[in-house]
Amino acid sequence: MDRKISVVVIDDSAFMRKSLSLMLESDPDIKVISTAKNGQEGYDVVKNLKPDIVTLDIEMPVMDGLTALKKIMADCPTSVLMVSSLTTEGAEATIKALEWGAVDFIPKEMSYVNINITKIKEDLISKVKEIVKQKQLSERLKRLRSLTKTSQSSAVVTAQKELPKAGYRAVALGISTGGPLSLQKVLPMLSDKIKVPIFIVQHMPPKFTKSLADRLNSMCGLTVKEAENGEPVQDGFIYIAPGGFHMKLKKMNLTNTVIEISSEPNNTLHRPSVDVMINSVVEYYGKSTLGVIMTGMGKDGLEAIKNLKTLGGHCIAQDEQTCVVYGMPKAIVEGGLADSVLPLEKIPEMINKVL
Repeated sequence: MDRKISVVVIDDSAFMRKSLSLMLESDPDIKVISTAKNGQEGYDVVKNLKPDIVTLDIEMPVMDGLTALKKIMADCPTSVLMVSSLTTEGAEATIKALEWGAVDFIPKEMSYVNINITKIKEDLISKVKEIVKQKQLSERLKRLRSLTKTSQSSAVVTAQKELPKAGYRAVALGISTGGPLSLQKVLPMLSDKIKVPIFIVQHMPPKFTKSLADRLNSMCGLTVKEAENGEPVQDGFIYIAPGGFHMKLKKMNLTNTVIEISSEPNNTLHRPSVDVMINSVVEYYGKSTLGVIMTGMGKDGLEAIKNLKTLGGHCIAQDEQTCVVYGMPKAIVEGGLADSVLPLEKIPEMINKVL
């Protein structure tokens, strides 16, 4: 790397500013160029120093994180990683922050010294590096925020092969970094006449998935809910896997299938895991599952989509131009597994067409 990634840490807790700075600077490619103890001070520093990325606490005196975020996005757009408390209030504020332009978040409790400190440090560093690596990220985010139901696509559509109307009986969708805002642009555009269940894994901690599901439900024609253990699968419902648990399907008898929420397997990189969910949906619906892989880091979902394709199923991948982070869909495209590679706003169009 030619130069170090410059970071500004904004937090009212001296302990948090120190912890985050130490974690970030443990990587030789990252330098914390300044810290600030409230939103006003943080905004001034960001405007002055123009860092590559900012970590921003939500609850602060003088000016809170959401107000600071709005001002940063309006006057000096920068990649922002929110630092959120693992509470319902923290989750709701975080969902708002992601709508207003923050790229991602790290849960605050995770930054304290605990047994997971190494994993947390790795997550923080990999998020910072991945986000900064994305080309034209601020333009992508701006475009994403401005998308409405009537937006015309300005994205270059690559490999937009029409999907066959193959009698799909379920949709299995995997998404991660950049997901909350992307889902708010896709799910409300799905037809309320869709008569199959839609299963979604969005990498998030507990409480956050419930806030996200409630927010999406208020915007959609279909019912969106956080999935519950033992509930029967209903057509036309969108189920979001709860943070911290896997979502699988369990066949009760010839006609009834229920959702199983479980902490097993406990050896996956993510929980919920896209691979675990899609494999379970594919086990039940076979090649009649429509796989969809959207923005996110890493390659969760790749193995399950391979299984789906082996059975003769189909998959949509989001294109690079409209992803916040082009990782998960990239793995699908480079693996030759995508039947259609589409910009974000074309994904619901294609789903409506084939369902």
